[in-house]
Amino acid sequence: MKFTLSGQAFQILRPATAARRRLISRRGVGPSGLEADLPPGRRPLWAGGRSSISGFTLIEMMVVIAIIAILMALITPAFTSLKSAGDITSAAYTVQGVLDQARTYAQANNTYTWVGFFEENVSNPSPNSATPKFGRIVMSIVASKDGTIVYDPSNPAKIDTTKLIQVGKLIKIEEAHLWTHTDSPSGAGSTYDTRPNVTAIYCIGDASPPTSLTPFQYPVGNPEPAAQYTFVKAIQFSPGGEARINNSTSTYSLQTTAEIALRPTHGTTVDTIGPNPVAIQFTGVAANVKIYRR
Repeated sequence: MKFTLSGQAFQILRPATAARRRLISRRGVGPSGLEADLPPGRRPLWAGGRSSISGFTLIEMMVVIAIIAILMALITPAFTSLKSAGDITSAAYTVQGVLDQARTYAQANNTYTWVGFFEENVSNPSPNSATPKFGRIVMSIVASKDGTIVYDPSNPAKIDTTKLIQVGKLIKIEEAHLWTHTDSPSGAGSTYDTRPNVTAIYCIGDASPPTSLTPFQYPVGNPEPAAQYTFVKAIQFSPGGEARINNSTSTYSLQTTAEIALRPTHGTTVDTIGPNPVAIQFTGVAANVKIYRR
């Protein structure tokens, strides 16, 4: 649109549309394309404008980290307890499986079998004699070659290694400790706290029973190899499936119930206050095995 004032011509320009602004930008006149698309009043970053994307301040980040640390401190003991419970339950079922295997072998082959129990320091490779002897339970099953009891019950001595055969491999359980129970279950029920109360002498644990007069070693063979383990705590199974503690038919009579108790460990530290002890009990005549958990 044009008009004339005092002989001079003037032209009124229309406001630039978005398309015209882009065209001007491409021709190098006016603001760049990105700047032209900014909201009204917003300056570009290169001109001192503020980013529309905001982040955490240092204080906010420290608060978040502190909250996470507190939650971890609260949750970690619960996870540790759950893991210990799972480990000790798995250990109990392993012991049960070993007892069942020994009893089944004795009955199927009309012979005697022995299950030996040994505990060593879990922080060192096997075998070792380091103290404390906590954290790794070692079990071995051996059987009489000829079906006889091998040793003389009236004159007990180490079982002749050349008369034994190994049944399976060594079984090792980590993060577990043989424990002689110190509680007093009522014996009137089927829970851990009401299980039969077994006299310590008939318990395989850290403080019982006394060292067997008829121990056996691992490995076995003829000629007798050098011993890696000597098992002085053992359970003997007869061809009829009867189970006796420490092999003796004179000192240790056939019992209604005997026990193997376990507690979880963390390395070589025994968990004595956690709620996860386990008792594996077995009957003398039928050698039936039952696991009691708290």
